[in-house]
Amino acid sequence: MANKEYKFFGYVRKDGKVGTRNYVAVIPSVVCVDEVVESIVNNTSGTQGIIHHQGCCQTPPDLERITDCLIKIGENPNVGAVLIVSLGCEGVDTDRLEAEIKKTGKPVERINVQELGGTSRSIQVGMDKAQKLIREISSQQREEVDISNFVMGIKCGASDTTSGIASNPVIGYVADKIVDLGGTVIFGETTEFIGAEHILQRRAKNEHVASEIGRIVTEMENRAKAIGVDMRKGQPTPGNIKGGLSTIEEKSLGAIVKSGTKTIEGVIDYTEAPKGKGLWIKDSPGREIELLSGMAVAGADVILFSTGRGAPQGFPVVPVVKICGNPITYDRMQHDMDINAGLITLGEKSIAEIGEETFEMLLRVANGEKSKGESINYNKSMDFYCLGPVI
Repeated sequence: MANKEYKFFGYVRKDGKVGTRNYVAVIPSVVCVDEVVESIVNNTSGTQGIIHHQGCCQTPPDLERITDCLIKIGENPNVGAVLIVSLGCEGVDTDRLEAEIKKTGKPVERINVQELGGTSRSIQVGMDKAQKLIREISSQQREEVDISNFVMGIKCGASDTTSGIASNPVIGYVADKIVDLGGTVIFGETTEFIGAEHILQRRAKNEHVASEIGRIVTEMENRAKAIGVDMRKGQPTPGNIKGGLSTIEEKSLGAIVKSGTKTIEGVIDYTEAPKGKGLWIKDSPGREIELLSGMAVAGADVILFSTGRGAPQGFPVVPVVKICGNPITYDRMQHDMDINAGLITLGEKSIAEIGEETFEMLLRVANGEKSKGESINYNKSMDFYCLGPVI
């Protein structure tokens, strides 16, 4: 494996990052303008809306957090240009949002709904600006680059007992391969380390990284305790329990397998991107919409998503490839699932065989092939992980 060169055709950005898609991201600075963004996107091909529910009436740390997340979405290499839609009185720092994304060299436009005189005028002006941006980036061509430029996010959701024995190990196989080839892998879901964090700590690059893994697990547990509850009924979820996962420790043992076996280089905050190549932990929750957003914030080109019971959702600007460990679920939901890891569960194929099949599909998606979720436009659900209350 180490002797073979792997390449893909991606969009090389001015800041040196390489994307697998070339979207105009239409970014609302606040939930109040989501409908304006939806109208612009629905009427303008080549755009993707970053429809979130944050941006005002939050604590200052969360407003800064949302500003940082929106900046990082704009910086994601799958985004070729950005249209910012502002209301005019939000808490997000729209000036910083615009300025930071412009530093990447990408074209950026901005509209203000209050200044333009309301919804209908803003939709028309927004469509005109989106069209201009689409035309501006439409001539960009894919270039052949080494796989070491690739950034992969990983996720598991709607898990059952087959996730830990089939689909998660497949992602672990691919994660190891990407790291061995000089690429970058990000995994998270801190809630699903609980009870197995000591296993991850053994793989930490140094004592500081090991202590950081312990810290984020403790802080996640304390968030629940602060409101007088523990993780039960939240983790494992009712669906996990129906799928045969009885405890958070049992779920965690299966969940961490998707990270593979390589050294953990460091722990990054929810708003951060990896600080180098290799395998990184992102402090993040287990719920899909916040986790997938966190991977996009980290600069992921593609996300591998393991499931047993069947989780269909994708993400606006990052392709999501579904690996299903349950053969019954795969047969039932084959129009949503990309890879049938249920063949491992049935004993018909090995983890390595399905791992190579998944890696080959990953390269095809990186080159432009649509995942099943992309092909049916199941890629709208997203939101950001906040720490404080709405006030």
